[in-house]
Amino acid sequence: MRALTLISAFLGGAIVGCGAALLFTPEKGSDLRSRIVDLLRKRGIKISDSEVDALVAELSATE
Repeated sequence: MRALTLISAFLGGAIVGCGAALLFTPEKGSDLRSRIVDLLRKRGIKISDSEVDALVAELSATE
């Protein structure tokens, strides 16, 4: 009986974890990059797609 409880707890945790991951997953990288470019352009900052890609690469390397 104890093994069944352990398996049930594991499966329940896995289901909750998958649900949370789906809810909190960020949007696609290309969509996010276009939003960043639009936001910067609205603020008067001219930036190209290659500069955004370089910025993303730099930020992801620092983690």
